Amino acid sequence: MAEDLLAPINQNGDLEGCHFDAGVVTTPQGFKKAFKALSEGGWPGLTGNVDYGGQGMPTALSALLEEMAFAANSSFALYTVLTTAVAHSLSRLGSTELKDKYLSKLYEGSCMGSMCLTEAHAGTDLGMIRTRAVPAADGSYEISGTKIFITAGEHDLTENIIHLVLAKLPDAPAGARGISLFLVPKFMPDGEGNPGQRNQVECGSIEHKMGIRASATCVLNFDAAKGYLVGEVNKGMSNMFTLMNYARLSMGIQGNGLADASYQVASAYAKERIQGRSPSGPQQADKAADPILVHPDVMRMLLTIRSNVVAGRALSMYAAMQLDISRSHPDADARMKAEQLVALLIPVQKAYCTDRGFEA
Repeated sequence: MAEDLLAPINQNGDLEGCHFDAGVVTTPQGFKKAFKALSEGGWPGLTGNVDYGGQGMPTALSALLEEMAFAANSSFALYTVLTTAVAHSLSRLGSTELKDKYLSKLYEGSCMGSMCLTEAHAGTDLGMIRTRAVPAADGSYEISGTKIFITAGEHDLTENIIHLVLAKLPDAPAGARGISLFLVPKFMPDGEGNPGQRNQVECGSIEHKMGIRASATCVLNFDAAKGYLVGEVNKGMSNMFTLMNYARLSMGIQGNGLADASYQVASAYAKERIQGRSPSGPQQADKAADPILVHPDVMRMLLTIRSNVVAGRALSMYAAMQLDISRSHPDADARMKAEQLVALLIPVQKAYCTDRGFEA
């Protein structure tokens, strides 16, 4: 599917980009068809909670499949990996009611997810966020504020989108200690769980980017949108890291996938392009020159890329295994040790693989 479905729409998707018109975002030609095929194959629910229709496969497996998708079409893959991260967080932290409403929809591909952290005045300093959550009489919250740089915040691939939003209650402690996490759906589910009334969340614009232009990066405006608490009040930062660890792992895998795609293209070219002769003598005496693969510096560059790709894949797999252990191991001490390793390794894996990806 990566080779025959995603790769062929990569270049045209980047050339066309996403379209924005009065709050509506349309993905490039072929993207809806590709996502429909993935959904029909059951891929969105690969690592999902089996009690809600997921397949219960390990992150160590999905990490390998993500690398294939990122290598083939990074813009497309970004929609899917965020949904996986949102589903993991909801499965672990959400109430039974929220899981009943949304998990199966995420797994079947009728709904996607986004993570809404950043605000214009507060980049990585999330303690400064101004988005507010006011308690409502029915137990929900009214979410108001603006979030920027929201990957997959609006699109036409699914009938609904759920946003995990960081916000503060009116009486919240100052700084990061006062942040809570909320689920805000684009459409409120009706009695049968299908999209009903539109919620008060709108896309204000999409970013104009140098690359991954087929991935919608949105400004989202929340105007007393109905939201629901995920986890405990004022525990939003720690709860968001449940999501962030999966998302960061995926971003490192993106770097590794692009590095591997670069290697495949460069390696093929080095075998075809002829110029000069090998230092050890002609390798293709019947031709005017040897392929540039015979030159030591070309070999060095290709082997450096290949070595970094293999190393990045090994590091990503090990980090993914630790995520699996931290989530599923029956022994509490093993889970705690794995969580500590994850806290250390995920930022290292993301930095290493993305840096080496650019170098490649």
